[in-house]
Amino acid sequence: MLALHFGAGNIGRGFIGSLLYQSGYKTCFVDVNKEIVDLINDRKEYRIVLAEKSREELIVKDVEAINSQLDPEKVIEAIVHADLVTTAVGPSILPLISGLIAEGLKKRLTKNRKSLNIIACENMVGGSTFLEEKVYEKISDDEKEAFKQYFAFPNAAVDRIVPNQSNEDKLMVMVEPFFEWVVDETQMIGERPEITGITYVKGLNPYIERKLFTMNTGHTTAAYLGYYSGIDTINETMKIAAIRDLVENTINETGELLIKKYQFDREVHSNYIKKIMERFSNPFIIDEVTRVGRSPLRKLGPNDRFLSPAKQFVEMVGEEPIFLAKGIAATLLYDHTNDEEAMELQATIKQEGIEAAIEKYTKLSKDSTLVNLIVKQYYTLKDNKY
Repeated sequence: MLALHFGAGNIGRGFIGSLLYQSGYKTCFVDVNKEIVDLINDRKEYRIVLAEKSREELIVKDVEAINSQLDPEKVIEAIVHADLVTTAVGPSILPLISGLIAEGLKKRLTKNRKSLNIIACENMVGGSTFLEEKVYEKISDDEKEAFKQYFAFPNAAVDRIVPNQSNEDKLMVMVEPFFEWVVDETQMIGERPEITGITYVKGLNPYIERKLFTMNTGHTTAAYLGYYSGIDTINETMKIAAIRDLVENTINETGELLIKKYQFDREVHSNYIKKIMERFSNPFIIDEVTRVGRSPLRKLGPNDRFLSPAKQFVEMVGEEPIFLAKGIAATLLYDHTNDEEAMELQATIKQEGIEAAIEKYTKLSKDSTLVNLIVKQYYTLKDNKY
């Protein structure tokens, strides 16, 4: 079985590639990083090390890679023969690979009419649907009808911490032991791929929001509060009792929303939160706050990890999301000079004021109760008070 995976970075190799190998797939990575592509083709294997005391290792074998910039035709041909296509490239890159995927699928229709699932394993809601939309922009109406008969883009929720790392072995990846890969089987076509580690569900939204509003909301809250406090890494940030309490209170707040919205079992969700907190504190993962906090404008988006649960909390719980507002305020204070979005955010606040900046990036009305709450927390944090 052949899996074609777009993205040979740490997440692609350390998470998706690992599970594909354990499920019996030969994996062909697609990337533009010539060094990584060449190393994969030279060695045909790489190491994964678990970030825990045991330092357990797994050798991922039967891999190859294609440089999509140098050999796009090889990518197209690989799509023709693939049994599964996955991605882990980042949301902003999905539109850039959509044209190549469209060309590959068009050629596949002429040579191989076996059904194919394309799963975007990205840190976003509806990643596969977004990729599908971008692919469909590249094809004709007649081709769209044929695509719908043979190809599907099932959405997925993925979760595994893979920190930035610099290893002597350029292919080796250190990953946390925990992972979650959930796929909406109702959106699939043909035979369901049997992949070790995938959980198939009928309806993905509860799992997407559980992960986004717990893992991502908490992780990013810790990153921005840690950065503002002059701390370099997430695990060191979590040693500060005041910040740890704020992070836990924030995901307890989102937990109240999730329990009310999806009728999650309170004890089960409480244990999920406990596990998340343990992951943030893992001493074997040195995860920089600037990695987790990068691209603050995206994180301030109306459908992302802060604003979406905050708005829903007001509507469904009927109370003020005080701790989510603190997290949003900490995001607004993020001023890392090597982050273009952070610099844009700070320039907007300076030129237009904090209320206008909140309205611009969150799409909230300036006179809303939630904006007033965020502004209050913003100035509280500026006074160095959590």
